[in-house]
Amino acid sequence: MEKSIRDKYIAVIGLEVHAQLLTKTKIYNSDSAEYGSLPNTNVGVITLAHPGTLPKLNRNVVEYAIKMGLACHSNITRFNIFDRKNYFYPDLPKGYQITQDRTPICVGGYVTINTKDGERNIELHRIHIEEDAGKSMHLASEPDTLVDFNRAGVPLIEIVTQPDIKTSDEAYAYLTEVRKLVRYLDICDGNMEEGSLRCDANISVMLVGAKEFGKKVEVKNMNSIRNVQRAIDHEIERQIEEVEKGNHIFSETRTFDAGTGLTYGMRTKEELNDYRYFPDPDLSPLKVSEEWLEKIKASMPALPRDLYNKYIKELGLPEYDAQVLTDTKDVALYFEEVCKLTKNYKAASNWVMGPVKSYLNELNLSADEFPVTPAVLVELMDLVDGNKVSFSVASQRVFPELLKNPNKSALEVAQQLNVIQESNQDALLPIIDEVIKEFPLKVEEYKNGKKGIVGMFMGEVMKRSKGKADPKVANALITKKLEEV
Repeated sequence: MEKSIRDKYIAVIGLEVHAQLLTKTKIYNSDSAEYGSLPNTNVGVITLAHPGTLPKLNRNVVEYAIKMGLACHSNITRFNIFDRKNYFYPDLPKGYQITQDRTPICVGGYVTINTKDGERNIELHRIHIEEDAGKSMHLASEPDTLVDFNRAGVPLIEIVTQPDIKTSDEAYAYLTEVRKLVRYLDICDGNMEEGSLRCDANISVMLVGAKEFGKKVEVKNMNSIRNVQRAIDHEIERQIEEVEKGNHIFSETRTFDAGTGLTYGMRTKEELNDYRYFPDPDLSPLKVSEEWLEKIKASMPALPRDLYNKYIKELGLPEYDAQVLTDTKDVALYFEEVCKLTKNYKAASNWVMGPVKSYLNELNLSADEFPVTPAVLVELMDLVDGNKVSFSVASQRVFPELLKNPNKSALEVAQQLNVIQESNQDALLPIIDEVIKEFPLKVEEYKNGKKGIVGMFMGEVMKRSKGKADPKVANALITKKLEEV
């Protein structure tokens, strides 16, 4: 599409994110909420909606929802009722879904994202609690649809933005932040591929300067943050092309095909059911006391945005470092422990972002499983800072050995490997004299003004000292000797 045409329009995007909560049991009964069990094994009479059964609210679900609300600066609703959302679907045993319509547990709030123009707050409409439906299984070449009720009744929170997102890049940044938040709070694993974090996008376009939004289209079936971004980009372009042709945009639900990158119509909004919300008569109203709310506030962990700002403003780290270090909670917490033991924050950042993360990524481990403790890593950093070993020797020889022997100290391993740098001038001078004597032509080049030749002499000295020569001391001695020759 030509840029001149694209620039005539503004995209208006709102996202609805369903986060499956990490409770052991379901939202209204004691059936297991574990993912990956054999089909229809995590079911009981309440899940299957047997007559005469009554739901009972899982307290942890409420606390997890409130934690997300606090992390998003939302107002917490003190008096909550639960509603029945009525519709028929084969994997919905009761014929209705228990949700929150009039009293969402969290109202308003925002999520801060980084954009190319700086930080921006994406405004939230609400966060509410609801139960999940089961799962219909459409197997290839099978004439019948199978239903797995394991997921029915698994607790969800739905996080709904205002129509406040302008680009697919902002949507990508927002979803990344939401996934970080639920993982930092330990309320959801954030795995879109497994469906524990799901996103629907409402997208419309309008002319620059227009006062009314265009007709919105809802896009579903996106199983990664990148695919959400792709679907939004395609849908914006499709809608602009339709408007430019003089066609109307139909308010409809569309599905995204990851293989083609295109969206396809599923049903128009006019075909959707009237959900006929009404209060669930089997559940008592939920009251959130000030005492309970304060207790939840006190249990809140450090959040990624707070740590990001701390690393930049207090520790003086670059924005890139702060972003990488706060990407996952486990790495951030490991880095926090390292920083308690050293003031050399940039060196700590380099070690964690470099050798530590490389090892974790290679073996697909979390920092909780990293064998080298923060204290031993700081010992290794101190050896480098104290010119006892070079960074290359520390990272390429001492560090791998520490991974195999995490109970040993960094100094002990360095001594066993015989890599402690030699800074004693009396020990280095014979090696330097030998090198200078062996390369008279290179000495002549130095005398003729080719000062960069010092690097060649340094390489020879490092080789003959088996990497143990202190670079700073050796460099100074070589320069002095060359001037004296």
